[in-house]
Amino acid sequence: MDNYEYIIASLPVLTQDMRDSNGPDPKSLVLWIRSQCSARDNALIDILEEGFDQDRLGDGFYAKALASRNSFIRDYFSYDLMMRNEKVKWLNKALGRPEGQDTVSAPRPDAKEAGEVAQALDTSDILGREKAMDDLLWNKIGAITTFNYFDVNAILAFIAKLHIIWRWIALDPVTGKEMFEDLVDEVRGTFKGVNYQPEN
Repeated sequence: MDNYEYIIASLPVLTQDMRDSNGPDPKSLVLWIRSQCSARDNALIDILEEGFDQDRLGDGFYAKALASRNSFIRDYFSYDLMMRNEKVKWLNKALGRPEGQDTVSAPRPDAKEAGEVAQALDTSDILGREKAMDDLLWNKIGAITTFNYFDVNAILAFIAKLHIIWRWIALDPVTGKEMFEDLVDEVRGTFKGVNYQPEN
């Protein structure tokens, strides 16, 4: 039996020692989530986690992700691929390299979304550029899971956002912790009006 309600209700609350050895970290959170999920759902988490490994990204990975039967995996990595290709194009232009060098084969991107990424990249503020890019990705994750409350896509979205958050804890602890608090509030808000009590 799927355990999505319990997983979401049991997500940790933000603490000041979040980055200490005694506090929760992304790996332990994902391991706990995995322990509550079925083998089928863990296979989807495998694909999602693979997408955060820079050494494993390429045509083969994206072909597999975009052919997935799971809508979150397809939509998330389609957007992720578009963002990565736009970033490579921006770097190629900045470095005077051929436009298509080091890009990954992809379907034709949505012009509006590609334009938003190009606009986010067009700044000399490195930290601001990274924040703008992650804001776009964060919002996209929310958009593709608008009606996913207690299913595997909600779990995948949480893990994807968790990766964004911990990257910001490394770059900027204050921003990272604020984003984590927002994420906890977001998933807690799912339960407004729902008569559900998590198990002890």
